[in-house]
Amino acid sequence: MTTATLRTSAPTYLSGLPAEVTSFIGRKHEVAEVKRLLADARLVTLTGPGGVGKTRIALRVAADLRRAFPDGVWLVELAELDNPALLPQAMVAALKIQEHSARPPVQVLSEHLRERRALVVLDNCEHVLDECTMMAQTLLRSAPELRILATSRQTLGVAGEQAFPVPTLPLLSGESQRSTPSAVSDAVRLFAERATAVVPGFTVTDENRDAIEQICRRLDGVPLGIELAAVRLRVLSVHQLLDRLDDLFGLLRAGPNIAPRHRTLRALIDWSHGLCTENERQLWASLSVFTGSLDLEAAEAVCGGDGIPRDEIIDLVIGLVEKSILIREDHPYGVRYRLLDTIRQYGRERLVDYGQEQELKRRYRDYYRQLSREAQAQLFGPAQAKLLTRLRAEHPNLRTALEYCHAEHAGLCIDMASDLLDHWITSSHLGEGRNWLEQGLADVAGRSEVRARALWACGSLAIIQGDPASAIGLLARSRTLGEQLGLEPVLGYVALYSGMVAMQGGDTASAIGSFEEAVTHHRAGGDPAGEVQALTWLSLAHSFIGDSERAVAAAEESIAICDAHGESWHRAYTMTALGIELWRQGDTRRATALERESLRVFNTLGDSVGAGVSIEVLAWIAASQGEYARAGELLGILRNLWAAIGAPLLGFGHLVRYHEECEDRTRGALREQAFQAAVKRGARRSPDQALAYALTEEEPSRGRSGEADPYSPLTPREAEIAQLIAKGMRNKEIAAALVIAQRTAESHAEHILQKLGFTSRAQIAGWVAERARPAGEGAAGGE
Repeated sequence: MTTATLRTSAPTYLSGLPAEVTSFIGRKHEVAEVKRLLADARLVTLTGPGGVGKTRIALRVAADLRRAFPDGVWLVELAELDNPALLPQAMVAALKIQEHSARPPVQVLSEHLRERRALVVLDNCEHVLDECTMMAQTLLRSAPELRILATSRQTLGVAGEQAFPVPTLPLLSGESQRSTPSAVSDAVRLFAERATAVVPGFTVTDENRDAIEQICRRLDGVPLGIELAAVRLRVLSVHQLLDRLDDLFGLLRAGPNIAPRHRTLRALIDWSHGLCTENERQLWASLSVFTGSLDLEAAEAVCGGDGIPRDEIIDLVIGLVEKSILIREDHPYGVRYRLLDTIRQYGRERLVDYGQEQELKRRYRDYYRQLSREAQAQLFGPAQAKLLTRLRAEHPNLRTALEYCHAEHAGLCIDMASDLLDHWITSSHLGEGRNWLEQGLADVAGRSEVRARALWACGSLAIIQGDPASAIGLLARSRTLGEQLGLEPVLGYVALYSGMVAMQGGDTASAIGSFEEAVTHHRAGGDPAGEVQALTWLSLAHSFIGDSERAVAAAEESIAICDAHGESWHRAYTMTALGIELWRQGDTRRATALERESLRVFNTLGDSVGAGVSIEVLAWIAASQGEYARAGELLGILRNLWAAIGAPLLGFGHLVRYHEECEDRTRGALREQAFQAAVKRGARRSPDQALAYALTEEEPSRGRSGEADPYSPLTPREAEIAQLIAKGMRNKEIAAALVIAQRTAESHAEHILQKLGFTSRAQIAGWVAERARPAGEGAAGGE
C-alpha cells in the first residue's frame, strides 16, 4: 500500500482552531466556569474590555472541549470584518463549508449545522453585535445540538444567553506573599514569561518581586497591558519600568469619566506609542488601514512615501515587531504581520489625527486592485499555487478594497471582482464573488468591456452554483456587448459557458459547437487559459458521446498548452477528463494515475469540486475492477463531500449517470447490508483521512484459488479468518491456528462483522457457505 502525503491548506489550524503561539497562564477557575456554563446553556458570552483575555479563554475552553463536539469546534474571527452584512459568508468560510450552490449563506449554515453537535466561537462581536445576535438566534433555533461561545464587550441579548464577565488576572496581597514566599500570582507569572522572551534568563527574585507585583497591580491585571509593559524590559529595568508607570498614571488621574480598566489599557498603548520614533508612529497609523494581515510588500506599497521613505519600511516594521505593536506570523509563502484589534483601532484614531485617512484608503484600494489584476494575468503559469494561496491570505483586505471600490464607482468594483474569479472558485467564496458582481452590475449601465466581462464572470459563478437559468440571462447580455464591441475574449468565454449550460441540459451536440466556437475565439484572442478550458470541455463532450479519438486529442492538446506555460490547475481538470475517457476504454491503470495526480493538485489549491470529480472517477474505476468494498467507501466519502458543496457533481451534471451506474453495480455486488456498511465507513472518515484513502493503492481480496475475488469486501487475512469462523472456531482457536494474538483475532472478527453489516458469527458462516456454492446453484441446493 502506498500512503499519500497530504498538505493542509491552513497548517496553523487544527479542527478549526488556531494553534497557541504563547503559553496560557492561569485562568483555571475561569475556564472551568465557562465549561460549566456551556454544559447548561447553548450560548455563553464572555464580556469585558479589550485586552482582558476574552479570546484566549474562549480558545482554551474550545480546545479542551473538542472531544465533546465530534462534528467540530470552529473559530469565527470577526475583528477583521468591517461589513456586518458579510457575517454569514465569513461564518461559511470559517466553518470550511465548501458551499458552491446559490442558496443564501444563512440557509447553508442552518442546514450544515442542523444535525451536528458542534461548538462555534464568535470572537469580537461588539462591532457587528446586531448581526451576531440575529445569526445566533437563527442557528440556535435550527440546530438543537449547536453551542455558541461568543466574546464581546457587551452581551448579545439572546434569550437563554449566559454572560461571563472576564476578570483581570488575580493579584496576591502583600500578606499572601509573605506567608507563602514561593507563590506568585498569575499576573506575575504572565509578566515573567513575557519578560523572558525579551530578556533571556529573566526570573522573579526577592529583589524584583515587589516591583513586579506593583507593576501588575498598576496595570489592574489586564493581560494585554502586562504584555505591553514587559516588552519595555528590553531597555528598562523592572524598577525603572515601575517608576515610569507611576509617572504615566499620575498624569491620567484627571479623567474620572473613563472606566479604570479602559484608562489603564489606553495609557499603556499611549505609552507604547510614545516610545516609538515619529516614523514608527506614522507607520503604525498607516498600517491600521489594513483589515487583515499583510506582508512587507503591501506595507511598502501602501505606506511608503509622504514622510516615510519606502526603503525604511523594513526597519520600521522590525521596530514595531520588537515593541509588540505588530505580530509576526509564518505563512506557507512567507512572513505576514497583523495588528491586534485594540492596537489597530488606536492606530486608526491616529491616522485621522494625521489627516491621512482618505489618502491611505485610496492607496490601499489601488494596491489591492493592482494585486488582483496582476494575479489574474499570472494565474495561468507556474506561480499559480503561490498566487492563489496569497489571495486566500489577503481575503479580508480584498473584501475591504472592494467596498472602497464600490463606494467610489461600481465599475471599479466589478472590474476587480472579475479579476478575482479564480479566487472566488478555489477559496469557496462563490456566493460572495457573485454578490459583488451582481451588486456592481446593478449600479453600472452602458456598454463597456468591463461590464461585458463582469456579466460572463457572474454567469460562470451561477453555473458552478447550479443556477443555469440566471447564467443564461447573464451570458446573453454579455454576448450582446461582446458582439457590439468586437471583443474576442468575451465571445470566447460566453461560448465556453454556454456550452457548459448545454451539457448540463443534455444537449451535447450544441455544447460541442459552443466549445469549438470558444476554442476559435480564444486562439484568435491569444488567451491560452480560455483555450485550455474549452478544450477540456470539448474532451468531456466527445467522451460522453463515445468519440474516443477526438476526446483524447482535445485533452492531449490542452495538456500540451498547460505544460508549455507551467500551469497546473486547469491541467488537473484536463487530466480528470482524460482519465474518464481512458477508464471508458478500459485502461484503468493510466486512468487511476491521472485521477490521483489531479486530486493532489485540487487538494493543494483547495478546489473541492475538482477533488470531488476525481474521487468520483476513482470510485467508478474501483467498481469496474471489482473492488466493491473500496468503491462503497469512496461513495461514502463522496456523499459527505457533495452534501457539503450543495449538490452532486456540481457543474458536471452530465456525469451523474456514471455515478448512478457505479452505485447500482456496487450495491448489487455487495448486497445491501455490506454496501451500507462500506458507505458508512467512508462517510465516517475525516476530510484528511478521506483524501489519504482516495490516494492509496489497495490490493483486492484473494479467494481460495489465489485469484482476485472481485465480490469480496474482505482483505485476504479477513477472508481466511472468515473461513475459520465458518468452521465454528472461536477467537482463541483462530489465534492459535494462525499464530496471532487473541486480541488480533478478535479485532479481525469485529472488522468482518462491520464490513459485511452483520451482527453474529452465524451470519458470517452463512455468507461464506453461500459464496462457496457453485455458480448457478440456488439457495435450496445446499446441504
